[in-house]
Amino acid sequence: MVETPIALSVVIPVYGSARILPELARRLEAALAPRYGLDGFEAVLVHDSGPDDAWQVIESLAAQHPWLGGVDLRMNAGQHNAVMAGLAHARGAIVVTMDDDLQHSPDDIATLVAKIEGGADVCYANFARREHAAWKVLGSRFNDWVAQRLLKKPKGLYLSPFRAMRSEIRDEVLRYDGPFVYVDGLILQATRNIATVEVEHHARGDGRSGYSFTKLVSLWSQMATSFSVVPLRFVSLVGALSSVFGFLMAGVVVVSKLLHPEWTVGWASLIVTVLILGGIQLLSLGAIGEYVGRVLLTLNGKPQYVVRKTVGRLSARKGG
Repeated sequence: MVETPIALSVVIPVYGSARILPELARRLEAALAPRYGLDGFEAVLVHDSGPDDAWQVIESLAAQHPWLGGVDLRMNAGQHNAVMAGLAHARGAIVVTMDDDLQHSPDDIATLVAKIEGGADVCYANFARREHAAWKVLGSRFNDWVAQRLLKKPKGLYLSPFRAMRSEIRDEVLRYDGPFVYVDGLILQATRNIATVEVEHHARGDGRSGYSFTKLVSLWSQMATSFSVVPLRFVSLVGALSSVFGFLMAGVVVVSKLLHPEWTVGWASLIVTVLILGGIQLLSLGAIGEYVGRVLLTLNGKPQYVVRKTVGRLSARKGG
């Protein structure tokens, strides 16, 4: 069966947003149907095994809207892994990813798409003001700082989950089959032809964000260890500097003892030295262990995600 070409796919990871989804579907259709028609675009909603009945809502919406399809994951995989599941099912010439909480407006999709049609490979939405808690804003700024240094991210580029990309970039991103996904890192490995547009960041439609501080730390860890060897180089540098410092201090101690034989070597300085060196060794082992653990899980075939079921237009592709 030959599929009809689709101009646009919208990939949306869904977690704990059952009550928002009907309004999200209504706004998507209102924003996209006038331009593409009901058969010229699709929305792929990926249910990331959330705590509510969002999957039942997705099934109901898929029965009502021919342009909507759903993917149900057996286990919670995380936002970036869920996006990968959606990208794998998307068939549009241009693919947009966005959140499920209406903080990203469907009305702004056209603005991102225009940049792709104008020649950019990827376009990120930039927000003048973000409707987030203070700790999330600070965490986002730290994430931006880390990405500049580890991923060589262009300065001023905000890595937003509201982004558009060509299907060719999606295909490059999907070449990664490891379990530790950082979508923006994969995009930056594929292209630097990236545009940005400024749009409004809206208040969350309902409920609370599923993104916790722990998940942010995990994301930083994936960025550092999956796309860069900077942490290994850092601990190597610290080790080298510690060795140089140790030799210098040893020379100072020897010279001091020769000049002042009556001086007694103190236990306090010895314990401090042992604690400092022990801390450096544990830091180094922790960094190396993180890399080794990720290699082990990747070689053991840990999946990015596990699909339980698809509904709507996605099921139709498989013949039901």
